Amino acid sequence: MAVPLHQALRVGAYVVKQHLIVRKRYPLVLMLEPLFRCNLACAGCGKIDYPAEILNQRLSVAQCLEAVDECGAPVVVIAGGEPLLHKELAEVVQGIIARKKFVIVCTNALLLEKKMDQFKPNKFFSWSVHLDGDKGDHDRSVCQDGVYDRCVTAIAEAKRRGFRTIINATLFNNADPERQARFFDDVMAMGVDGISVSPGYAYERAPDQQHFLNRNATKELFRAIFSRAIKGQKKWEFNQSGLFLDFLAGNQTYECTPWGNPTRNYFGWQKPCYLLGEGFVSSYKELMETTEWDKYGTGKYEKCADCMVHCGYEATAVTEAVTKPWKMAKLALFGVKTEGAFAPELSLANQRPAEYVFSAHVETAMAKLKHAPKVVELEDAAD
Repeated sequence: MAVPLHQALRVGAYVVKQHLIVRKRYPLVLMLEPLFRCNLACAGCGKIDYPAEILNQRLSVAQCLEAVDECGAPVVVIAGGEPLLHKELAEVVQGIIARKKFVIVCTNALLLEKKMDQFKPNKFFSWSVHLDGDKGDHDRSVCQDGVYDRCVTAIAEAKRRGFRTIINATLFNNADPERQARFFDDVMAMGVDGISVSPGYAYERAPDQQHFLNRNATKELFRAIFSRAIKGQKKWEFNQSGLFLDFLAGNQTYECTPWGNPTRNYFGWQKPCYLLGEGFVSSYKELMETTEWDKYGTGKYEKCADCMVHCGYEATAVTEAVTKPWKMAKLALFGVKTEGAFAPELSLANQRPAEYVFSAHVETAMAKLKHAPKVVELEDAAD
């Protein structure tokens, strides 16, 4: 199991507590985006297509830690943009660790070797290096040659210094199962502590809209990849719930729990999830109380029809793993099923049509910035 035992126990105890106090909706992972600016421009990314005035903004240390306290999730994922462009990121990480929260910093690794001295290995801390495939696939994905090699070098240095280091891979409809299986072999040989994997989500602001997976293609792709592990008796360690991987392979019928991974960024608390920006509020309490949760998710909203992404469904899987441990026991005995019929799919018959409102918050923020003092505290993005 790639998820450390002490993390699994703490998160499991947290989930049990929520059920004992009969809390219907609760967070598992806070998605914290202290900035949007990045030193790459990936074609499938919908997080960096903002005016320069917004890309130059960032959350302060105090704002980041306030979000951690306000939300209360046991795990904090720091994403972006590229988090290492934030000059005070180390202070944010230290503050989260001091609160006994597990913190994962997602990075493209271009600045990792330069900034690594600011951080110390800790059982509550992990690096998550963005690596979408082998050298050819990854450099194509990030639209820049040479990035894969820099990632591999940075991973080796992080492991040498004793950091827990995982990789996160986003797969699209041009992924080749055999090649992806070899890539998983390669990263395990690098000594990484685990793999996080997810199908790409069709960001409305992403430049490339041609390579996102639909749900059936997602299931077929992951079955094809996982079948190669079974046939070759490969040992891939995933930093994810086994039931979520089983879901990706089409063996579980899950509903999305978007409140499981609430998002805080420059605009505020994002409605309804990390992937859809359909409104922002100023507090976590307001997010939970004013979001019309029942209007979102596969079968409920057109934009969610093809989504099988971790930030919507892994919280569902984790909750089920804790509340129905026999399902995890069965999975441990027999593994992910890669043949036979898929589990029943959620009906799309009654989903409401998409609303295209994702730019309203940008216009509001730009209007405010025209009258605000300019403050930029970022690393040189050219490094």
